[in-house]
Amino acid sequence: MADQQKYALITGGTSGIGRELAKLFAQDQYNLVLVARSQDELSQTAAELQQQYGVQVKTIAKDLFEPQAPFAVYDEIKAQGIQIDALVNDAGQGQYGAFTTTDINRELDIIQLNIGAYVIFTKLYLQEMVTRQSGKILQVSSLGAEIPGPLQAVYHGTKAFITSFTEAVREETKESGVTLTILEPGVTDTDFFNKASMERAKLVAEGSKADPADVAKDGYEALMAGKDKVVSGFMNKVQAAISNVLPDSLVAAQMHKQGEPVDGDERSK
Repeated sequence: MADQQKYALITGGTSGIGRELAKLFAQDQYNLVLVARSQDELSQTAAELQQQYGVQVKTIAKDLFEPQAPFAVYDEIKAQGIQIDALVNDAGQGQYGAFTTTDINRELDIIQLNIGAYVIFTKLYLQEMVTRQSGKILQVSSLGAEIPGPLQAVYHGTKAFITSFTEAVREETKESGVTLTILEPGVTDTDFFNKASMERAKLVAEGSKADPADVAKDGYEALMAGKDKVVSGFMNKVQAAISNVLPDSLVAAQMHKQGEPVDGDERSK
């Protein structure tokens, strides 16, 4: 059995990058606390990981669109006497379409999930980690943090927030023994685009997608090495570097072209 005291908390841990990260932690004999909305998916993932890696996997079914949900998760973990040694903020969603046509309530949910939950979990666990002078936090951001994203304006905005926020907090706590690592994936083969109704976008329909296992490996290795930030994938590194040189208006126009729907209709569906 894994060391009882070594736990990683992963939001969005039942699919995509989050699930692949869960496997890597389990492989290194971390016990896990997985948070997602579906208890069925949580139970199935937990059973597979326990059987394969012999670690303890606790599950908490919570909808992180709800502003109080992260606090409830924290209280539940606290009540079980579990110390979180590594926090992975991974759960996130987007919405595709011209901003004037998208659903504001869906966008407010996305802001709560992509920003609110990250900020709450980071604050609660960072306070504990700084007190102990040990701990690791992985913020799954996005290449979208580095570039404006027409037809995904709110999603890119939330990821820019996460990258900027993490860089600032890292500076504040740099003497604490706690590391904060940012993972910025590009287009990855997950359920994200389905949930965002984004399969019509050219970069999704016609472009290549990264394997979530490769992205998770990049993030995990950077986290364990205590690195500040990793952009996953060579072409994404190139795109991030170019976007830092070109004017934002030009980058936005290029991204708009890449993000255009194959059917030509930019309205949200």
